[in-house]
Amino acid sequence: MSNDRQQRAARAEQMRKEREKADRKQRNLITVGIVVVVVALIAVGGWAVKKEADKNETNKELITPPGVTKDYGVEYTTEVATGKPASNPVKVVAYEDFQCPACRSFEEQSGAFLEDAVAKGDITVEYRPISFLDRASNGNKYSSRSASAAMCVMEESGPKKFKEMHAALFASQPEEGTDGMPDSGLIDMAKQVGVTGIDTCIKTERFVPWIVDATEASRAADVSATPTIQVDGKTVETPTPENLQAAITAAAKG
Repeated sequence: MSNDRQQRAARAEQMRKEREKADRKQRNLITVGIVVVVVALIAVGGWAVKKEADKNETNKELITPPGVTKDYGVEYTTEVATGKPASNPVKVVAYEDFQCPACRSFEEQSGAFLEDAVAKGDITVEYRPISFLDRASNGNKYSSRSASAAMCVMEESGPKKFKEMHAALFASQPEEGTDGMPDSGLIDMAKQVGVTGIDTCIKTERFVPWIVDATEASRAADVSATPTIQVDGKTVETPTPENLQAAITAAAKG
């Protein structure tokens, strides 16, 4: 009996050791599985972060917005405004900086006049946004970023929505010496004028290199201040509605 008990005890001990071995093996497999899952999640998370970072990386490539003129302008025509073309409109060119207080004053004083003259078929306005005043926003390049945002609207929805964004940017112009409006504010402003789906365009500053080129082109054209308003190729020194009307009338007479 004593020998049988010893044999049973030995078998029990052997079985216990085998169970422990099996348990250790299972725990090891579970641990390996958890490590594999964690590593995979880290890899996927890293890839997602990189993809998001790449998506929002500042653009350095020169990209020309669709529908602009060779002179870096957006044409706001009678057909754009009303759906009906004008027969022989006088061309008005407006060089503007969205950070420029004088440009905001010009928009407040003469914006409605130009809008009405376009609707009547008297003129076409070519808006040429430039960025003279990046220095006025604490290094945040608001002039360039806001102009790029306006061109994002142009790319997505055309010149009529660009014109609405143009008016909205001047109506909400930040004070000089501040950080300027953040990208989120520019995105919200675009939404307010009915344009969505351009978040990445705005965040990556898609058209800033084009705006830089436009600014250089304006200097080459002897534009040294904003706003600079030209009627039929001639600069109107004090572009009040009255002076603009006189220049338009003279140009129409030839």
